[in-house]
Amino acid sequence: MATVASQVILHPYVSQSLKFGSFNLGRDKLYRTIQYFSRFLAWYLLSRGNKIGAARWTALKSHLALGRKLMRLGKPVEHLQAALRAAQSTSEVGEQLTSIGRQLAYFGYLTYDAVIWANAAKFIALKPSTAEKVTKTSNRFWLAGILFSITHGLLKAGRLAHDAKKLRNSETWGEKDLSDEAQREVRQLALENLRADTRYQFIIDLFDIWIPASNLGLTNVNDGIVGFAGFISSLMGLRAQWIAVNGGKKN
Repeated sequence: MATVASQVILHPYVSQSLKFGSFNLGRDKLYRTIQYFSRFLAWYLLSRGNKIGAARWTALKSHLALGRKLMRLGKPVEHLQAALRAAQSTSEVGEQLTSIGRQLAYFGYLTYDAVIWANAAKFIALKPSTAEKVTKTSNRFWLAGILFSITHGLLKAGRLAHDAKKLRNSETWGEKDLSDEAQREVRQLALENLRADTRYQFIIDLFDIWIPASNLGLTNVNDGIVGFAGFISSLMGLRAQWIAVNGGKKN
């Protein structure tokens, strides 16, 4: 019995899960996935007339959302640092500007998000009308950040495709230098990885954009669609973070 318990508790997957959960970002990705699954399931149960079950999952969704706001209290400064690093980079002008815009938008979003948390936690007292304005402003910044991210992804994907084509055209025919050929293959592999990462983030953004757009009333979709879109993007983000922490294949 002790041997079985040891095999379960000391299993590599358990160790990897603990390592993943030891990082704040890892826990946030997990909580976000459960939050949007709860939102979808609550809608599904309510559409089937199960009000008690729907209320249970709605409460879980709300508490996870509030807890995640607390976990993100220091994030605005990280985005300011990222914006500064982007401003100092030597990348393409379009990519640089959209990267700066994205980071500044996320700074605004998470700053207002912290105010929402403080009001929900009764640390400050906002009038209902003021709280509604803060929530709308937060969602506007969030939507702007995703739009900047999508634009950045399109610009970067175009540049990488051009670089990949240029690298393929540079291939020499006939007798080849082995060292040059090896370097070319390394560059080509690096480009393919960058293109895959860009496509992956682009897909996440396409799912995520429905959330703030719906919150602002810009789209006429129900909670089921919003919850499903958030669940899929959260799963993708969870997978990417798992690979970043524990290693593994991206594609």
